[in-house]
Amino acid sequence: MEKSAILSALATEVKEGRLFFSTSANTAIHIKNKLEDPDCNLDSAIHLIKAEPLFAAKVVGIANSVIFNRTGKEVTDIRSAMTLIGMRTVRSLAIAIVVQQLAGPQQKNPMVVELWQHSTHVAALARVIARHITKQNPDTALFAGIIHEISWFYLLSREKHFPGLMDESAATAWASDEDLKNESELECEIQIGSTILKALSVPTPVLEGIICLWKGHLSSPPTTLGDTLLFANQLAPVKSPLTLTLNQTGDDIMYGLHSLIDEQALQDLLKESEHEVKSLTKALNS
Repeated sequence: MEKSAILSALATEVKEGRLFFSTSANTAIHIKNKLEDPDCNLDSAIHLIKAEPLFAAKVVGIANSVIFNRTGKEVTDIRSAMTLIGMRTVRSLAIAIVVQQLAGPQQKNPMVVELWQHSTHVAALARVIARHITKQNPDTALFAGIIHEISWFYLLSREKHFPGLMDESAATAWASDEDLKNESELECEIQIGSTILKALSVPTPVLEGIICLWKGHLSSPPTTLGDTLLFANQLAPVKSPLTLTLNQTGDDIMYGLHSLIDEQALQDLLKESEHEVKSLTKALNS
């Protein structure tokens, strides 16, 4: 079965509402839904997070990143961490864990590991770019960066049910496949990803920004959330092992970025933010 046919079958499956999540992903979704309940107070949230070691580690790790912890005094408990980073960031982390858990038993797969590392770098860089260049909300950009590869995590989780889906090397499995170099296959990926994001109640502006990234569409001027993600994706030192051909080339994207900031100023910003990006990606990968 050709990859184009497999992708189409998966898109149909998702469109019909047949979403299959691993047990760990379902647990993360349950926590996310509880945290979004208006009646969920700080004590209830702390109780939920303490029961999930992965979530607890990420909350404390993020609180100790230089973005949130400017004093350098180490945070070691959930209550202090949540007070420092706020409930909005905690909810974003809940979605991040859902994405990470989608792959289920395949979480140790090198492709999955690389995909998650790529996601965290894009998220950290998107926050920097949003704050300093495109003037988008930095926390929204961080959130969108974390979840922008959600369709690939889901595809990897369904591999055993669709033999041949991922049967080549990570670097060439999709990008070198002539069957996937047309709009219909890209639309299948968008259908899969957007349906999952809607099921997770991701806000429409975030979903639209991620779709702009998937399509590779730069705005004019390139200052939207989608542009922010495209720039971060281009600058990320860890590239995605799975990607479809973008409408924009890397040169196009960098040209758009340089229309907002010159090369020297960009390099200065990246250098200045290097510690922040490293601290944040380390926390997200904990």
